[in-house]
Formats: sequence, structure tokens, C-alpha cells
Amino acid sequence: MKYFNLHTHQFTNQPDVLELVNQYPQEFDGAIPFYSIGIHPLYIDENRLESDFKIVDEKLALTECLALGECGLDKRSETPFKVQLSVFERQLALAEKHQKPVVIHCVAAFQELIEIKKRLKISVPMVVHGFSKKIELVKQLIDNGFYLSFGKNLLRNLELESVFVSIPNYRFLLETDMVEEGIRAVYALAAKYKGLELSELQEIVNKNYKTVFECHKPKTINHKP
Repeated sequence: MKYFNLHTHQFTNQPDVLELVNQYPQEFDGAIPFYSIGIHPLYIDENRLESDFKIVDEKLALTECLALGECGLDKRSETPFKVQLSVFERQLALAEKHQKPVVIHCVAAFQELIEIKKRLKISVPMVVHGFSKKIELVKQLIDNGFYLSFGKNLLRNLELESVFVSIPNYRFLLETDMVEEGIRAVYALAAKYKGLELSELQEIVNKNYKTVFECHKPKTINHKP
């Protein structure tokens, strides 16, 4: 595997890229080879929650489903925060049940996120996707066992360079989310910021991928950088 895209909404089907394509329960596409699935805090529909949970539970049991998510907490959402907390914690129980890592969407609720991980004693890896915050928060999240994924904001926000450089090499992943630039552009910039050759960065990301997804490796992917 030359490139791993931790979070994308667009399946590009490139032979040297393993894409973790984000899927929602009611819009599931069975043609996508590897994916994550979850109930996003912005799209919680209480009228169909039981149906959504059933689909998420069923898909998490499959080998091609590599992770739960994106799911999490968002204080900008119109959904009451108590409802978000309930839906998030119930999804985390499914991640524990199926022993799948979690791709996290978090907006203005990082202290709650850390508290939930501690209280529920979550054992599966948790990756905060699209990270764009300050170094002070980085330390808190790393100290509490989170992984951080960078992509869109790394490309768009020059001030994020120092934050990314501060991340231990064993705790980051890379993604594109919904940006037009491909994962190669993200890798190239990440390697530049870290002062690494592209091959060195690929080796680091592959190692982190194996750590997070080690029990759920797709059989058809070559993991050598």
C-alpha cells in the first residue's frame, strides 16, 4: 500500500491507494470495497434511529467495513446535545462489540469526547479526523490515546504546520475528506513539513495503519510501502 486515505467521501478506485470511504446507513453503497459507516451528529434522525443502528451493527460485522464513523459530537448541530451524546455512546458500544476503530467528528466538544473515552473505557483506537486545533489540545488528545488525522486543513491553513510537526510520528494519519486535491498532495505536504522523504512518510503511515486496523486488514491489499 503506497497511500492510505483515512477519510474520504469519494471513491476513486486507484490501485495504489486504500481509501476508507465514509458511508451513511441510509445511503449505503455495497460496490465500495472498504469503508467506514456511522451516524453523523449533523444527520441524526430520531425517526429512523433504530433502523440506522441496525444497519451500522450489520455492516460492522463485515470484513470490508474497517471502522465505525464518522460519528461523534458537534455543538453546531441542531440536534440536542443530549441526543448526540446518547447516539454517540451507543455507537461506541457497537465499535467495542465488533472491535473496530472509530473515526471521530468533533466540533467544540473535545473535553466531552475525552471524558466519554475515559468513562466508557473504550479499548478500540479512536481517530479524530480533520484535525485543525491548537498544540495544547494535541497534547491532551495524545495523552488520552487518540490518533489525529490531517488533510483539508493541512492543505488550506499554513498555521497548522507547527501543529502537525508536533504530532508524534506514531499518532497521525492522513486523509482528503472532500477536497479536490488527492491523497498524494496531502502526503507530499506532510512529508515536507516533517522533513522526510515520501517513502519514509509512507512507511510511517503504513505502520500507523497497521496499529489502528491490525485486526481488520483487507486481505487483497499489499501493505508494503
